[in-house]
Amino acid sequence: MSKTNDKFDALKDKTIGKAKEMAGKVTGDDSKELEGKTQKEAGKLKDKKADLKDKAAKKVNEATDRDKR
Repeated sequence: MSKTNDKFDALKDKTIGKAKEMAGKVTGDDSKELEGKTQKEAGKLKDKKADLKDKAAKKVNEATDRDKR
């Protein structure tokens, strides 16, 4: 999956999670609120994973470029 897709997937989970959390609060549905919080946090983790993946790729590319010199 590309970085753009990873970031989009993370944003989608954070947005949908926030909506579910708010819907749960408004309706008094604790399980829906918890489901939303969980999905929102999963999105945050996916976002961090995408950042780490990008940093790792950058380091590998830098090391590869140094080896070519």
